[in-house]
Amino acid sequence: ARLFRLAAEQGLALAQFSLAQCFESGAGVVQKEGEAVKLYRQAAEQGNMHGQDALGKCYARGGGVVRSEETAVKLFRQAADQGFTEAQKYIGGRYMLGLNGVAQNFADAAHYLRLVAEKGDADALCCLGFLCEHGQGTERDLGEAVRLYR
Repeated sequence: ARLFRLAAEQGLALAQFSLAQCFESGAGVVQKEGEAVKLYRQAAEQGNMHGQDALGKCYARGGGVVRSEETAVKLFRQAADQGFTEAQKYIGGRYMLGLNGVAQNFADAAHYLRLVAEKGDADALCCLGFLCEHGQGTERDLGEAVRLYR
């Protein structure tokens, strides 16, 4: 944690994220959720997708911050738009189901879930298959649905 702290103090986003993880888990430092949130925020504000995702999780569960689905979704979307798979899956699922401050939007769901499905994620393949099967957010294509379900 000492080296992460030195690099974080120099403003390095990845070090800020890594040190935040240490504070969140208590690895090598005394566990301090507030310090973790502060460091995740610093990393996120520099555009670090890992920091955005981690801070989003803090807001989603109310860990060290006042719970805010709106803020969580905003942060997850920022991470997703940078290619962070876990955030893409989260946002795609929320668009598909219309949950947690995200209005249902099948086209956006298909977009994000396709990005994750291309990486072989079984859940995303299944969800995208459903969208293709029912023509929601994408053209109805039963052949593609079957391929995705397999």
